[in-house]
Amino acid sequence: MSHDRFQSPFSTRYASPEMQYLFSDDKKFKTWRKLWITLAECEKELGLDITDEQIAELKEHAEDINYDVAQEREKVVRHDVMSHVYAYGQQAPKAKAIIHLGATSCYVGDNTDLIIMYEALELVEKKLVNVMSNLASFARKYKDMPTLGFTHYQPAQLTTVGKRACLWLQELWMDYEQLTDILKVKRLRGAKGTTGTQASFLELFNGDQEKVKKLDKMIAEKMGYHDTYPVTGQTYPRKFDTIVLNELGLIAQSCYKFANDLRMLQNLKEMEEPFEKTQIGSSAMAYKRNPMRSERICSLARYVMINELDPAMTASVQWFERTLDDSANKRVVVAESFLAVDGILQIMLNVTSGMVVYPKVIHSHVMAELPFMATEMILMENVKRGGDRQDLHERIRVHSMAAAAQVKQEGKPNDLIERILADPAFKMSREELMDALKPENFIGRAPQQVEDFLSEYIDPILNAHQEELGLTAQLSV
Repeated sequence: MSHDRFQSPFSTRYASPEMQYLFSDDKKFKTWRKLWITLAECEKELGLDITDEQIAELKEHAEDINYDVAQEREKVVRHDVMSHVYAYGQQAPKAKAIIHLGATSCYVGDNTDLIIMYEALELVEKKLVNVMSNLASFARKYKDMPTLGFTHYQPAQLTTVGKRACLWLQELWMDYEQLTDILKVKRLRGAKGTTGTQASFLELFNGDQEKVKKLDKMIAEKMGYHDTYPVTGQTYPRKFDTIVLNELGLIAQSCYKFANDLRMLQNLKEMEEPFEKTQIGSSAMAYKRNPMRSERICSLARYVMINELDPAMTASVQWFERTLDDSANKRVVVAESFLAVDGILQIMLNVTSGMVVYPKVIHSHVMAELPFMATEMILMENVKRGGDRQDLHERIRVHSMAAAAQVKQEGKPNDLIERILADPAFKMSREELMDALKPENFIGRAPQQVEDFLSEYIDPILNAHQEELGLTAQLSV
């Protein structure tokens, strides 16, 4: 590794080797060569004068890319595709004349970009499903554990730890639904020619319209795809990049929400992300356990969400059949958005597989607030026992204000229950009141909602991806 020039943090710290490979030179240029071989094979099958010997020579050098020759040639011609056509021709001289026959640069460039994005989306899907599996297991385990619910980050009615996990999981489920919609219809650009009219191929096939149409379909099928865009300019529709990066942005939003919630829960000491025995939380404060993994999720997610706007602007200013201000932009924005989401999901895999829950802290927070939440139940029960509703309501209001002042101004425990027990207007015994104050009486259908959601929506997805489950993630930092 060079230490005297910039190295992308996505390569050194965040993204996995498998996602890095998808955006590597090897993946790109080997796919170019595969497309050139496919083009030659299809053109031969449709009657052009291309020999088996030429195709065999192309296949012989499909993997051993002579980068040095291509790089030197690009300095002369200032064109990456023609540099690689030249380099390939140096290795396969018998096939030199038919490499890239009838094609424009976007034949290899755009088809390869689409292939890489589809494969990257499939990798994202695999990791997303594994994160969903981790959260589903966590939700089931803690579906019955009461915890404070918050609205406006103020204590509200109770929920359960597992039900809250389903809120995180549902957002990822929504992302999964969108992702699978994209992957259901995978299209290549195909062989459309310089402005998408297929004029060069019509010339090659002496005006045979059917052969030109068939060439487009044959190339897609040989590359493992069932369809191409029906019409294009020089490029595939750049709106597709917007669709893809919007999906990556959706995943980033969901992960940010999860990680931000976990950071606040860690402050409350109710839950924590994994913390290793030798991990240092702070260079100055040795006692600290900073939620650094969750913070990193949020940091990378912010980058992805900002990137969402970039391809939208690119797509909107593609003049007529194409302009080249997309090229330098998209090779950075698309690749780094995928690498960032991959990094986010790597951390999500790590965090969701080892979250720590502190039941006693959660219970103490519940019990500190539960007396206030129970006042309506106490009011109704004492009315049923003959009390005056208006009088009891006013007494509860006065007692609540006094108890709240004791908590906030004096830092003392909430003594609302003791105040109510000492008030003769209330007819419930201590045993009756404490029995009514069990937290599980205030969680509604939260446990059943967890089971319903998991069994109806999540389990079918996990069952469909059973062979892909079990991923773990080792973080670089």
